[in-house]
Amino acid sequence: MKPTTHLLHGFMGSGKTTFARQLERECGAVRISHDEWMVRLHGWNPPEEHFSEFRAQVENLIWDEATRVIGAGTDVILDHGFWTRESRDAARDRARSAGAVAKFYEVVCPQEIMRARTLDRSKSPKTDSLWIDGAGFDKLIATFEPMQDDEEFLRIDGTK
Repeated sequence: MKPTTHLLHGFMGSGKTTFARQLERECGAVRISHDEWMVRLHGWNPPEEHFSEFRAQVENLIWDEATRVIGAGTDVILDHGFWTRESRDAARDRARSAGAVAKFYEVVCPQEIMRARTLDRSKSPKTDSLWIDGAGFDKLIATFEPMQDDEEFLRIDGTK
């Protein structure tokens, strides 16, 4: 049986990491969080002018690690967001190329809750999330692309 790559789609504050940790406990998969790696390597609030470069670097490191985990026959959870259709299609392809089944989860939550959670956790440094202010939240949510009807996924209620 092929290992599964559990891919979490959702905007910041939607409950992805909470769900990823629950899934990790339930299925024994290795959880890899983009934000945790980003904070560890580049800090809680990396400079905006380097953010794209840092994000790509972390994404490549994560896929390298995920590929090793999959190669060992173990399921992996990628707590990343996959905000665009292009990134989701690429993730499906990478998971399959690594020898895994790709399984997407859409973690949904009302925007006002996501915003409140994001701003609340940005009040003090964390090891699992990046600092985002209200203007950043508004700017970034405009780039978020919801799952499309032709994409296969399980919807998860992140409001809990």
